[in-house]
Amino acid sequence: MKLKYWIERFGGFLSFFIHDMGEMVFLTLRIHQWMFRKPFDGKLILQQMVYIGFESIPVAINTALFTGMVLALQSGYTLETKIKGVSQFIGSVVSISMVRELGPVLTAMVIAGRMGSAVAAEIGTMQVTEQIDALYTLAANPVKYLAVPRFLAFTFMMPLLIIFSDMVGWIGGLFICSMKFTSSTVYIESTRTSLEAGDILGGALKGMFFGAIIAIVACRQGFATTNGAEGVGRATTNAVVFSFMLILISDYFLNAILIALHI
Repeated sequence: MKLKYWIERFGGFLSFFIHDMGEMVFLTLRIHQWMFRKPFDGKLILQQMVYIGFESIPVAINTALFTGMVLALQSGYTLETKIKGVSQFIGSVVSISMVRELGPVLTAMVIAGRMGSAVAAEIGTMQVTEQIDALYTLAANPVKYLAVPRFLAFTFMMPLLIIFSDMVGWIGGLFICSMKFTSSTVYIESTRTSLEAGDILGGALKGMFFGAIIAIVACRQGFATTNGAEGVGRATTNAVVFSFMLILISDYFLNAILIALHI
């Protein structure tokens, strides 16, 4: 009985996940369909960029700073324990790890938790209070009015947040390295010799995809909200969980593509 129960649960989750993936693909097509149609509301897009990007800077700073510090501390002690004198490579370890992997993924997950949930809750509240239906009566398409500005804001602001987080994380690693292991000059020189422009570009490209994923998932969950306040809470949770899953899944494939393209 337990095996049958868990098989049914897994099948139900898989069916729900596939259905939502199909709906998200359909929403993506609708967003691109309405994105290039006039009129263009630049003010609304700018408001979302400020809301999603600028107001998320404190969270991004906190995440990146301590990630860089922990990475430098752990890698420094590990390197010194295994092989004495190799702490000169901490700059390479921190910079490449932050720029290529930790910066994009952790920043995207933090923004998904903070802003993806907020967007899903906002649109979900509009859905259950019939404000979405009111937009139709005013001849305003909800996808163009609600989804497109948020999609563009997430897509444009995520690379900037990631580059900023990379810098903050690198500075955190510099602080720990200069305090415990080696001089700041050695740390900077190690970074300079190992980090390439392609590494930074690859992280920024990941940011664009991650931002698009967060926007589409959050908007989809918001538009699909039902059952009042309980439904809003469920949509918010689903937005965060699905965003995390898709970010981690897509990270692997994006890495494989970037490696194949030698970026």
